[in-house]
Amino acid sequence: MTKVSVCVPTYNHADYIAQMLDGALAQQTTFSYEIVVGDDGSTDGAPAIIQAYTERYPDRIRAYLHPKNLGPNVPREFAGRNNVLFLLKACRSEYVALCEGDDYWTDPQKLQKQVDFLDTHPNFVICHHNVRVVFEDGSPGHLFNTPDQKGTSTIDDLLADRWFMATASLMYRNYFLTEDFADWHAQAAAGDWALVLQLAARGKIGYLPDVMGVYRKHKEGLSHVHTPANEWFVKNKKEMFENVRAWLKANEARFTY
Repeated sequence: MTKVSVCVPTYNHADYIAQMLDGALAQQTTFSYEIVVGDDGSTDGAPAIIQAYTERYPDRIRAYLHPKNLGPNVPREFAGRNNVLFLLKACRSEYVALCEGDDYWTDPQKLQKQVDFLDTHPNFVICHHNVRVVFEDGSPGHLFNTPDQKGTSTIDDLLADRWFMATASLMYRNYFLTEDFADWHAQAAAGDWALVLQLAARGKIGYLPDVMGVYRKHKEGLSHVHTPANEWFVKNKKEMFENVRAWLKANEARFTY
């Protein structure tokens, strides 16, 4: 079994996916890892690019090129959800590192640093790091995490409605090799929140201040939909937190958060 599955959900990222794959392939590790790509029926040239990389690196890249978008088509806030859930379950390694197709990694030691952390901290379930945020429209970039970001966080920080982890920075212990997602996960528009809340119920969250990737913000990204200005999204996230608290209470003897 490989040590890490690099999980890459992508849709219409022809302008970006090669840079993402190059950053993943450049990783220098003492362990084996795989890159698991799920293209959600892209209508641009992304599938051809992914196929070409798969043919060049058949022992490293496992690609799922869905001929049609897996949906759901509505509401817009759920775009890409079925592809992501499918892909997370397709990851078969001890650890999973996330990076969407329009983001990329800049440090070839990223995977090694995070694996070293999780291997030596068995009570931690997630390791994240700082990234640089860049804007397609040329607006000034900035670091995702501020200098006062805590080295250790818990589920309580998430339940306080504080998001401090760039998705492209996440590595987690792959409990979902053998366990199903919580039943409320599929109804939560904030899929990254839903994933990390389930993980954080099982242990602590560790932070590395190293800047090891880039989070790209552009007009097609869901960050323009998942905002406090979107009343439907805010209502859905509130319902998710209510469902999480009920789930935690029902499983309080099982989890160690």
